[in-house]
Amino acid sequence: MKVSGGAVDAVVLVGGKGTRLRPLTLSAPKPMLPTAGVPFLSHLLSRLRAAGITHVVLGTSYRAEVFEEFFGDGAALGLELEYVVEEEPLDTGGAIRNVHERLRADDVVVCNGDILSGADLGALVAAHRTAAADVTLHLQRVADPSRFGSVPTDGTGRVTAFLEKTPNPPTDQINAGCYIFRRSVIESIPAGRRVSVERETFPGLLAAGAHLHGFVDTSYWLDVGTPDAFVRGSADLVRGVAPTAALPGACGDALLLAGATVADGATVTGGATVGAGAVVGAGARVDGSVLFDDVEIGEDAVVEHSVLGRGARVGAGTVLRGVVLGDGARIGARCELLAGARVWPGAELSDGAVRFSSDA
Repeated sequence: MKVSGGAVDAVVLVGGKGTRLRPLTLSAPKPMLPTAGVPFLSHLLSRLRAAGITHVVLGTSYRAEVFEEFFGDGAALGLELEYVVEEEPLDTGGAIRNVHERLRADDVVVCNGDILSGADLGALVAAHRTAAADVTLHLQRVADPSRFGSVPTDGTGRVTAFLEKTPNPPTDQINAGCYIFRRSVIESIPAGRRVSVERETFPGLLAAGAHLHGFVDTSYWLDVGTPDAFVRGSADLVRGVAPTAALPGACGDALLLAGATVADGATVTGGATVGAGAVVGAGARVDGSVLFDDVEIGEDAVVEHSVLGRGARVGAGTVLRGVVLGDGARIGARCELLAGARVWPGAELSDGAVRFSSDA
């Protein structure tokens, strides 16, 4: 549903270095990595626009110039984009405070830029306003909450505590990385230093008697910070499992971008994306993977649940499963790379090489 009852600003935090996705993030910030054919951030911006939120401030740091170079003022997306750069790392709370001067509306949606979510932003804002909350948190129900800190709420939806990871959490509700702040609350966050919303801002507000409300949801949700999750998120976007209005073309079981070539006898399935100008050779099989632009896959090669950076080359008969190749990497024929192996940009592996969970 669209936001109603007055204007809302949005803040998207995109300052992280994306170290868990290296070597892909050596050449681009995580939110700018091609995901289902467009930069990952495009999907989040499309959801903000669909909810009727048009003024968006990006909190940037690592490779900050890349965002403005690509998105500009946002007019092409029907948005008004502004950019604020962190000169030093400020953590989540500090990053939110750092954009305060650019905000106009009384209510502000704050999103982490590496979360793929199906939460109804209009409903989230409506719940915040109905509860007259100081901050409303999107809380996601997950099957294994022990992997996260948990956030219990009372019968009215009011947050009662912020708990660290524990083997036996009292609730399956976790902080899903999307919040609605009153602008006055953002102003109260200390400026010019590192501040964690999870460890300082939210517990401090709770101790001071502020009203922190929980919007509990079971919609699609995925943190795409690891290669496995990144591949899964891209495939879910292509297959229509995850919501977006930013797909660059008709999808289904695969997405082929302009100039991509799939030879006779080759198969591309599982929500895979084949980038612009990429070539999949005869008899090759690409399943649930992301091939950036200008990738070449040799005849009879197998690429499963992997990410291949721009211009990477894979030799005939090679098998890649759960692998990350940096831009321009060269893999010879009849190689086998498995179980989290990563190959750095420009690196070369000779014919017949074998790698398991190692760097090259």
